[in-house]
Amino acid sequence: MATRKIIGSAVQRLEGPEKVTGRAIYATDVVLPGMLWAKVLRSPISYGRIKKINASRAAALPGVCAVTTGEDVKGRLIGRKIYDMPILADGVVRFIGEKVAAVAAESEEIAEAALELIDVEYEEFDPLLDPLAAARPDAPLLHPQVQRYSGLLHPIDVPSNVFVDMTWRKGDVEAGFRDSDIVVENTFTTQPVHQAYIEPHACVVRAADSASVDVWACSKVPFALREQVATTFGASAEKFVVHPCYIGGCFGGKGDFMDVPVGYVLSMKSGRPVKLVMDYYDEFIAGNPRHAAVIRVKTGVKKDGRLVAQRMEHIFDSGAYGAFKPQGYLVGPKEAAGPYKIPHVFIEEKIVYTNKIPCGHMRAPGDPQGFFANESQMDLVAKRFGMDPIAFRKINLMRDGDESPIGHVVPHIKSDETVDAAVQVSGYRKPKRKYLGRGIALAQWLPLGGESHAFVSVDKRGQITVSTAMVDQGAGTYTAMRQIVAHELQVPVGFVSVEILDTSRVAADTGVGASRATRIFGNATRAAAVEVRERLLENAGRLFDRGRDQLVLTGGGGIRTAAGEEMTYAEIVEKTVPIRCQGSYKNFESGPEAALCVQVAEVEVDSETGQLRLKQLTTAHSTGTVINPLMHQGQIDGGVVMGMGYALMEQVLIDAGKVLTTNFGENKIPSIRDIPVLKTVVREFAVGNGPYGGMSIGEPPVVPVAAAIANAVHDAVGVRIYDLPITAEKVLNALKGCANNN
Repeated sequence: MATRKIIGSAVQRLEGPEKVTGRAIYATDVVLPGMLWAKVLRSPISYGRIKKINASRAAALPGVCAVTTGEDVKGRLIGRKIYDMPILADGVVRFIGEKVAAVAAESEEIAEAALELIDVEYEEFDPLLDPLAAARPDAPLLHPQVQRYSGLLHPIDVPSNVFVDMTWRKGDVEAGFRDSDIVVENTFTTQPVHQAYIEPHACVVRAADSASVDVWACSKVPFALREQVATTFGASAEKFVVHPCYIGGCFGGKGDFMDVPVGYVLSMKSGRPVKLVMDYYDEFIAGNPRHAAVIRVKTGVKKDGRLVAQRMEHIFDSGAYGAFKPQGYLVGPKEAAGPYKIPHVFIEEKIVYTNKIPCGHMRAPGDPQGFFANESQMDLVAKRFGMDPIAFRKINLMRDGDESPIGHVVPHIKSDETVDAAVQVSGYRKPKRKYLGRGIALAQWLPLGGESHAFVSVDKRGQITVSTAMVDQGAGTYTAMRQIVAHELQVPVGFVSVEILDTSRVAADTGVGASRATRIFGNATRAAAVEVRERLLENAGRLFDRGRDQLVLTGGGGIRTAAGEEMTYAEIVEKTVPIRCQGSYKNFESGPEAALCVQVAEVEVDSETGQLRLKQLTTAHSTGTVINPLMHQGQIDGGVVMGMGYALMEQVLIDAGKVLTTNFGENKIPSIRDIPVLKTVVREFAVGNGPYGGMSIGEPPVVPVAAAIANAVHDAVGVRIYDLPITAEKVLNALKGCANNN
C-alpha cells in the first residue's frame, strides 16, 4: 500500500466552517445564567495621585450589583513575569487609561451610566514621557517600590525607572573598535504599534463560591493566566479553571491577563458571573502594543569589508508598567546583530518606565525594532565602503556551523543559498528606472521551546480524536494537529476531530506563542499518535494471530494482513478496548538550527511629494519540513503585510501621554490596495526540532520588512530614513534636506 501523503499537503483549515457559521465560541459569545455586564472607569490624566474617590452614587443606581475601587485590592499586583501592575489604581495613576474603578450591573447600559456617577479627585503631577529622560539617574521615580517587585530579572541596587538592564557579549568590543579601519555610528527610532486583531480583549469570570472559579478569556496561555491571577490573590492555581475559547486574532497581544482580575473581584462581590469586553477605544488607550525604541548602533569594519565589532544599545519605552512581558524582557535584541560572523559584540537592552500606555508583546517582540536598525546599518556601512550591499553581507554571512554574534554555534542556517534565491527571484540585479529602488534585509530566527501535552484516542465507533489544551489564535494549529494524527494513523484528515480541554483536565503547558505551537504541540501530538498506532497494530496482531511484520495500515482507517484479511480501527477497538494515549513534549532550548529570512523590497518614490509605493516584496526562507503549504504561505503573507504596515504607516500616536489614534480611521493599517506583488521562495530542510523536522514560520517574515523598505528608499532617491514609519512627509523632508545641502 502506498503511504497516504498528508504531511506537506495543502489541507484547508478544518476549523473554518465553525468560524464562518458562528459555531465557534469566543469569549464574547459566552453567556451564563445571571451574568452581569462590567465596565471600567479609566484615568483621564497621565500621572497623579488619587486624592478622593466616591462610588456611592454608582452603587445606589438601580441595576448595579457591585462596585470596586483600588481600596478593595490594595497592595495586590499582577504581571506575566514582573508583578508591578495594580488590579485597580492603588492611590496613584500612571497613564491615561489606567483602570481606577469598575462596576458590574444587570446590563451594559446600566454599567456605563454608573461609571458617570463615580467621583474621582486627582492631584496631577508632571508626566515623564521621554524614555531617554526617564532613564537618567536623576529622573523622578515612577515606581519608588520597584526593588520590591516580584519577578524582577535582576537586582536593582539603586531605584531607577530602568527596571530591565541586560547585556549579551562576545569578545572585547572596545578592542574590536580599536582594531577596525572604519567605525560607523547611527541611531534609529521606532514607534508603538497596536496588534490590530479583530477581537478586542474579553472575558467572563464566575466566582460564585470560594472553592472554584471558572474563567473564559481570549488568552493563548490559559495555564499562565490562572497562575498569574492565583498568585495575585494568594490562591491555589487549581482553584481557577480556564475554559477554552477561540481567539479572534492574537499577533502576540492575547497572552496577558487584562480584565480577568477585575472580573474576579466583581464576581466575588456580586456572587454572579461577570463579563467584560473592551471596545477598540479601550484597546488603543490601554492595550499592550509593540514597544517604541531608540537603538544606537556602532559598527567597526576592516578595509576589506569584514565586520570586526558591533555595539547595539536598545532602549525600550515600556510605558507605565512591565507586567505585559512574559519573560520580563524582549527576546529579540539578543539576536539583533544578525546572521553575521562578528568576533566582538556587545548588545544591551534597557526597558524604561514612562507615563504612557503599557507595552507588551507583538509578533516577534523586539525583533523588528532591532533588525530595522541593524539591517539599515549594514547598508550604511556598505555605502561607506562603496560596496554592493549584497556583496558586503556575503563577506560576513554565517554559514552552517559558525558561531553567532553572541557566541552560540548555529549548525544549520543555509545563508548563501537563501540570499541567492531572494536575489534571483526578486530581479534585484535587473536595470532600474529613475526613482525605483531595491533593498535587501536579512534576519535569522531561533525558535523557542516549551512544554505541552496531548491525547489521541480511538473509540468503538472508530472516531479518532486529538485532545489538548492548545487554543486556536487564528493560525490553523488545529488543522496541523489533525494532519499529524492522520499521517501517523494513515487516515483522511477528515477522520480526525479535535477536543479542546480546560485547565483541569490536563497538565500545564506553556501555551501558544513565539512561533512554537506546531513544535511543542505537534511533537506531543505525534508522540501520542505513534503510540496509538502501535497499540492498534498490537491488538490487530492478536486478533489476526499475525506478527507485526505481516500487518499494514490500509490508508482508510484499518489494518490489513499480508493474506488480505482486513479489519477497521472501529472493529479492532470493539473487539479489544478503546485506546487513549498521551504524548508530552518538554524542551525549552532555543534552536540550535536557525531559520533564515531574506527579503527584497522594490519601491518607487515620487521625488516631488515623497510618496512611495511598495511595488514588490520578495521573501525567501530556509526552513524545515512544511506540514501544510497553504497555512505556511498564509503565515508568510500575513507576516510580510504586517511588517509592511509597521514600515510605512502604523503608529499609535501619543501626545502629552494621550493616545490620539483611537480607531482604525486614525490608526491606519494596510488594506488590499496597499499590498504589492508578493513573491515567495521556500527551501525546506528537515532539520528543525518541530515534528518531521519542521521549523518556525509565524514570526520570521515580519522581522526584516522595514529595513528592506528603508534600504530600497535609499537606493531609489539617496535619502536614509532612521525613524519608523517611513512616511511621505519624512521622505520629502529628507529630500529637501539633501537639496539644501547641495
